[in-house]
Amino acid sequence: MLSRVANNLIWLDRYMERGNGILSLLKVNFYANQDAPELFSWSPIIKNYAGDDDEHCTENALECINFMVFNTNNSNSILNIVTKARENARSVQEHISRELWLCVNNYYLFLTNKNLPKKLKEEDPIVFLDNLQAFHLRYYGLMDVTQERGASYYFMNVGKYLERVIQITDFTAMKLMEIAKTSDTLERSIYWKNLLLSIGGYQLYLKKYKSSFEENHVITMVFQDTLFPRSIYYCINKLNRHISLLIETNELEKNNIDFLLGKLESTIKYTTIESINEQGLDVFIKEIKEAIKNISLNINTVYFSNVN
Repeated sequence: MLSRVANNLIWLDRYMERGNGILSLLKVNFYANQDAPELFSWSPIIKNYAGDDDEHCTENALECINFMVFNTNNSNSILNIVTKARENARSVQEHISRELWLCVNNYYLFLTNKNLPKKLKEEDPIVFLDNLQAFHLRYYGLMDVTQERGASYYFMNVGKYLERVIQITDFTAMKLMEIAKTSDTLERSIYWKNLLLSIGGYQLYLKKYKSSFEENHVITMVFQDTLFPRSIYYCINKLNRHISLLIETNELEKNNIDFLLGKLESTIKYTTIESINEQGLDVFIKEIKEAIKNISLNINTVYFSNVN
């Protein structure tokens, strides 16, 4: 497969995964902000995804959602993300199913409808965000049932799981900044609950632990659970699997990639909660981010050095 094609496939899924994560974050924060605006500010989300954009650091929920969905100057707005996903999908149409292309293209056409911003002001914001997220969920379903298994599918999954690890660590880091500001047990518990809601782990946590939101349990589930599809361990395991399949099919050279992934997978799996607490969760997250950065750079060096 041409390196440019593989690169576009990876970024197609990275953008779709990023958009889904941002929409989940906006929905959960909207609910939480309505109940406790003093605890759940909009500024951490704006700063994380738009940098030091003081102009849009407002606590007006609709203005923040509008900025994160429609603002073309925000590189991580949903509109910009979907536009980039569509560009990547269009350039690799012969490598993805027709259904996937139509899904991304229809999403783009939906977002660029001139009347859509008015609906945000007129409708329930949660209904509005749900309608957007439905495109991402449809994309995941179509990818699973219509995309042939092979190099294209493997590269797309590499993009998806790379982005998912980055998002989960980012979401957790944002919550840690808020948790550090309070010593109140109830407030800290609410922040952990909010994190689980943002990554779709709330119900599983209740089924598994049947208790209040204890920090150690949350950390274990978010980072080490083997069955939760948005745990760091699960994502690294899947990433390792798809990289291995690409190596087996001679789409990637066998070099440091599989070693780095195997090392990271083992580190996450066998690091105890006591060890995480001793070094600090923030340090543990930084180590994971650095490892993912090295893995990503390794893939780019081996496969995409000729991409321009």
